[in-house]
Formats: sequence, structure tokens, C-alpha cells
Amino acid sequence: MDASLLTIQPNAPEPIYRQIVEQLRRLIASGQLLAGELLPSVRDVAGFHAINPMTVSRAYGMAEAEGLLERMRGKGMVVAATRKPIQSESQRLALLEAQLQELARHVNELELPADPVLRRLAKLLGD
Repeated sequence: MDASLLTIQPNAPEPIYRQIVEQLRRLIASGQLLAGELLPSVRDVAGFHAINPMTVSRAYGMAEAEGLLERMRGKGMVVAATRKPIQSESQRLALLEAQLQELARHVNELELPADPVLRRLAKLLGD
């Protein structure tokens, strides 16, 4: 894995360490990160994204506590051997449920019709 695979949004309301953990969860679920794959070092991620190394360390620690990652002596952090991609589209979609509910709430607060929002989303997804 390369540090550029993570996307950090410093101005997002969600703390950066949570952004990292959520992205790791999705990358593992989609099969973009495979069991045993080495993650970039804390310093590499922090340097690439210009964030505090303690933030990355906290994210890696949380992901390890969740069973997403394992610490390998002399190597660093790797995707846990027990983690496999989620084959079911509905299970992968469930990983986005909280973000979709938040998006729906924002759309309703702004009193936007669904059609232009869905068209914009399709454009962002490249469809």
C-alpha cells in the first residue's frame, strides 16, 4: 500500500484518525488491501499528508484493536490475516450507511430535490 491511497480531509468534521480507520476498513472490504499486505509507516503517512504522526499512530492502533491490522515485529503494520474482502455488494454498501444517512440529512436540510443530487453523485462516481 502506498500512503497516497488514503485521502485525508483536514477540514472535515470527522477527526483525521477516524477518517484513516474508516478508509482502511473500506479498502480491506473492497479487496484493495489484502491480508498480509504491509501498510506504509506512520512517518510515511504523516509526511505524505502533512499530519501529526501521533494521529496516524492512533488510527493504526484503533485499527489493530478492531482486528483490521496486525503488528509484525520488524516489519510494521499489516492487514490482519483473518481479513478477507467482502464479496456481497449489500455488505459493502452497509459500510457507507452512516455517510449516506448524513448526506440525506444534509440534502433535506438544504431542501434539495433528489434528482440533481443523484446526477451530481453519479458524475462524481464517474458514471
